[in-house]
Amino acid sequence: MAKALDGVLIKKANRQETYTEEQIADLLKCMDPKTGYLYFARKFAFIQHPVKGKLLFDPFEYQERLLQSYHNFRFNVNMLPRQTGKTTCAAVYLIWYAMFSPDQTILIAAHKYTGAQEIMQRIRYVYELCPDHIRAGVTNYNKGSIEFENGSRIVSATTTGNTGRGMSISLLYCDEFAFVQPNVATDFWTSISPTLATGGRAILTSTPNSDEDTFAQIWKQAEEKFDEYGNEQELGINGFHSFRSYWTEHPDRDEAWKQAELGRIGEERFRREYDCEFLVFDETLINSIKLASMEGVSPLINMGQTRWFKKLSSKYSYAVALDPSMGTGGDNAAIQIVELPSYEQVGEWQHNQTAIPGQIRVLKDICQYISTETKSGGTNIYWSVENNGLGEAALLVINDFGEENIPGLFISEPIRKGHVRKFRKGFNTTHSSKITTCARLKTMVENNQLIIRSKPLISELKNFVATGSSYQSKSGQTDDLISALLLALRMITIMKDWDPVIYSSFNQMQSDEAYELPMPIFVSSNY
Repeated sequence: MAKALDGVLIKKANRQETYTEEQIADLLKCMDPKTGYLYFARKFAFIQHPVKGKLLFDPFEYQERLLQSYHNFRFNVNMLPRQTGKTTCAAVYLIWYAMFSPDQTILIAAHKYTGAQEIMQRIRYVYELCPDHIRAGVTNYNKGSIEFENGSRIVSATTTGNTGRGMSISLLYCDEFAFVQPNVATDFWTSISPTLATGGRAILTSTPNSDEDTFAQIWKQAEEKFDEYGNEQELGINGFHSFRSYWTEHPDRDEAWKQAELGRIGEERFRREYDCEFLVFDETLINSIKLASMEGVSPLINMGQTRWFKKLSSKYSYAVALDPSMGTGGDNAAIQIVELPSYEQVGEWQHNQTAIPGQIRVLKDICQYISTETKSGGTNIYWSVENNGLGEAALLVINDFGEENIPGLFISEPIRKGHVRKFRKGFNTTHSSKITTCARLKTMVENNQLIIRSKPLISELKNFVATGSSYQSKSGQTDDLISALLLALRMITIMKDWDPVIYSSFNQMQSDEAYELPMPIFVSSNY
């Protein structure tokens, strides 16, 4: 043993050791690249509990999942409540990683100097209480960094725009990244990202702060786990794996604890620090509480890029609505399929690189599939397209293709009384018609009268907010699946006039609307 500069005992580097068979077995288990970190955590990682003092780290179930996330994914973003042991988990994993992974540079970046030192202090505590046959020898040991005989090192720093610049970083750990000043966080992430591109790993951990900061943007992109066809992926679109835990997962917390904490810090802080809410007060079309309860399901069947959520039945009719797009990589074209009179979303399609003729072929294939599965010959299928702008091109393709070649009935809105315009098949979307249909969608979803199954659609609804005198997606988000669903609802208002079953169920829903709060938008009575 040798004394460190502050008087603690450390293991000298490059020292020959004699181990027992049991010690060798322990060491080999710690060295296991797949499970070594968990074995080390459970058997050799001592922590300092604020009340109970020195304890062997016995991770809770959610802490084990957090450690597994650290280990199994290259890029991690973690949103965790206060006082759930995230710093302890980080300290245990980082010291294990440094001791059993040669030639690694681990950078700890915290938004405050005290935060960086707190993590290093916990790392040092775990290291100093490890038995000699487990811990690696050190060549440098101080409050801000540790260097090991295997060539690995742990360095701590405050997060600035220049932190880590010029370093070859193997593993970056950012603590409370949401609380770094926005301009500093942007500069830091811009400068540090290239150093990770050559094989480095990153762990970003924080409670939420602003809905607009860099942490929030990385988190949201990590939560967008749908590819260009709407298929769910394990990682987000930015390559990050997202991990979230809840205060209810801590075994020492219950409703009594919650009420006491609410009295101490207030509801707003509790929601941010323990419920991990970004506290976005954007006015979404669908009530935020309802949105939080909507989870969606995985597709029952994937047919190409079309997702089916339910087996089709001859007992029902089906509304198939196409919102077209250019198909050149910009906005998505989207199709929604709604079952009637159950008012359940049973399928959808979206793509941004399918040309308009291809979109009409997809529409035809969907209608043909419904006809075949229900053995209806198309008598239970109603389809339509939006005829604004690109919709006119879609109508030309339909005309060339032959309307009669698409199973089902092509639905169009009638010319409204008093309006003088050339008749065009399909539906023309105006500001007034959009607002009216948004109100209907809100009522039906919040009253469980329209059942939404699609995870991508639910994701769009969470970003579909009041803007001026209408609703649209937030900047950088899409609402094409919503537009197709709004079109389907407008189709249903026409269909009810000749289908008595739809008429009966739809009118019941209309009567329920009277009990709903009004839309947060003034709607012209001239429509």
